[in-house]
Amino acid sequence: MNQPKTLIAPSILAADASCFREEIKRVTQAGADWIHIDVMDGVFVPNLTFGPPVIKQLRPHSNLPFDVHLMIEKPELSMAQYAEAGADMITVHVEASVHLHRTLQAIRGMGKKAGVSINPSTSVESIRYVLGEIDLVLVMSVNPGFGGQSFIAESLNKIEHLSELRRQHHHDFLIEVDGGVNAQTAKACVDAGADVLVAGSAVFGAVDYAEAMASLRAPTF
Repeated sequence: MNQPKTLIAPSILAADASCFREEIKRVTQAGADWIHIDVMDGVFVPNLTFGPPVIKQLRPHSNLPFDVHLMIEKPELSMAQYAEAGADMITVHVEASVHLHRTLQAIRGMGKKAGVSINPSTSVESIRYVLGEIDLVLVMSVNPGFGGQSFIAESLNKIEHLSELRRQHHHDFLIEVDGGVNAQTAKACVDAGADVLVAGSAVFGAVDYAEAMASLRAPTF
C-alpha cells in the first residue's frame, strides 16, 4: 500500500466544546485529513461524549471523512445511527463486540469503511482472523476514556507486528494510532508502520493548527 503521506486525524475530544463548528472548520482549513470523533458510553469507558445527533449537526461543516471511533458496549446495536448521522469510517473495539466478524461485515454493508480497535492490554493476535475484512486497525496507545494521557511505548511493537502481517498476507488496511501522539512520539509511530495519527491536544492545544499538523507529518518528509 502506497500512502503518499502520514494522515492526520485531529480528535475533537480535545477541541473547545463551546464552538465545535468553528473548531472543525479551522482544522479542516489548516490541512487535516480526517476528523476523528470519539464516542464513549460511560460503560465500556468511564466517560460520556458524542452521540449521533451531534455528529449529524457537525457533518455539514467539513468535507473531510468523519472517522468515528465507537468506544461503546454492543456497537452493533447502534452503529447504523452513526452511519446515518454522517460517519465515513466506523471503528469498533474487539473487546466490545462478541461477533466481531459479523459486525465488520455489517459496517461494510452500510457502505462505510470498517475499523477495529485494540486496547493497550489486547494482543494483535485477537484480530488476526479479521484482518482481511477491515479497512483500518486502530491501536490504542493509551487506555481509552480520557484525553491527555502519556503514550504507551509498548504500542510500537503492535504497530510493527501489524505492519509485518499486512506485508506478509498482502492486506490493505491502514494502521491508525490514538493516544499521546505528539511531535516527539509521531516519528516512532511512523517508523513502526503507522499510516494515520490521531492527535488531540497536540493539534487543538496549539496556537497554529497547520504548524502543529506539519510537525506531526515531519518524520515522513
